[in-house]
Amino acid sequence: MAQQPKNPDKHATYMPKEKKSTKAFHKTPLLDQLESGPWPSFVTGLKRLAHDNNMMVDLLGQLEYSYTTRKGYWKGGTVSVFGYGGGIIPRFSEVASMFPESKEFHTLRVQPPAGNHYTTSMLRQLSDSWKKYGSGLIAFHGQTGNIMFIGASTERTQHFFDEVNSYGFDLGGAGPCVRTAMSCVGAARCEQSNANEQKIHRILVNNFIDDMHRPALPYKFKFKVSGCPNDCMNSIQRADFAVIGTWRDDMKVDQAEVKNFVKSKSRKYVVDNVIARCPTKALSLNDDDTLTVDNRNCVRCMHCINVMTKALKPGDDKGVTVLIGGKRTLKIGDTFGTVIVPFMKLETDEDYEKIREMAANIIDFWAENGLEHERCGEMIERIGLVNFLEGIGLEVDPNMITHPRTCSYIRTDEWDQEAEKWNQRQAAG
Repeated sequence: MAQQPKNPDKHATYMPKEKKSTKAFHKTPLLDQLESGPWPSFVTGLKRLAHDNNMMVDLLGQLEYSYTTRKGYWKGGTVSVFGYGGGIIPRFSEVASMFPESKEFHTLRVQPPAGNHYTTSMLRQLSDSWKKYGSGLIAFHGQTGNIMFIGASTERTQHFFDEVNSYGFDLGGAGPCVRTAMSCVGAARCEQSNANEQKIHRILVNNFIDDMHRPALPYKFKFKVSGCPNDCMNSIQRADFAVIGTWRDDMKVDQAEVKNFVKSKSRKYVVDNVIARCPTKALSLNDDDTLTVDNRNCVRCMHCINVMTKALKPGDDKGVTVLIGGKRTLKIGDTFGTVIVPFMKLETDEDYEKIREMAANIIDFWAENGLEHERCGEMIERIGLVNFLEGIGLEVDPNMITHPRTCSYIRTDEWDQEAEKWNQRQAAG
């Protein structure tokens, strides 16, 4: 039987209650040790769920067994719901004879609302459905962005999907497919927003929903949308197709608020924490405590705006930058997204159609030319950026990269020749 931690104050989430599961708890001395430290432990949460769920009782037993033997005992397989090829991560136990209640512990990925907007009634509804058909263990959110409903038997996956689908939720991506998109809370709550993040998110998801549910690509492809260069979605590092809100005119400066900030914090604080930390030295504090911004050299890092929020704001000529190819280590090392559209406005339906068409062209080209288990960014590294841009029908723009020779993570074969073509086009008119 699970015991109450020695210091309940360290484990505020622990809520002892009458045990309703019919299966006896396994002895878990190693897991119990994880509750003895100064921080709340995930073990406490699993034990709480185990009071109502035999599956969680055996899950704790298998986890203890894994800690004892220092070996994992989960294997994959195939589990899906009718009409779908993805959205479920299968987990079958290799020690099912010892822990039969958790012999199947599948994870269902469910798409969150754009911007992760929930109501409390919506969260209760999802929780009630999962308590009825699953283990009760939920993660908001997984690395791909899904709501992770962790722990269901094969028999119950269809029932859970049918119920949540009836009130508007759908499975996300799993496998070699378009994955669930993510967008920041954006203009709904953040004054730094430069784009309609939720609209971009929904347009991309709605257009590629079939590629999400029926895996047929070389590997996974992720969309992420951040409303400003703070990039709260980490799209530059984590998205094959990143859309980041930005501006192309001058940063807005309220000199009165600058003076108030200097007065409240001191000149030394502003110099040390704002001026000196500008990566391109584009800021200078004048003798009269006003701020001069060299907008030509501003790289939109957002640091000064984040520190002096009342005094500094993004400009008025807002739009988005599109980057391609961000990912973690796979065939090659980690790559950041490469800029392919330095700036584009998103104001009319035609503008949003352009970004949808661009995404479709990129996925089609990658699906045709990518190798098996090769991310889009790895394909670009293999064939060269110029060939990729030619393949998707996008003209080279020198503004894509400030210093091509310092861009070590992407090939730029024939970049100088393509830049010269761009200059000729500009001169012609």
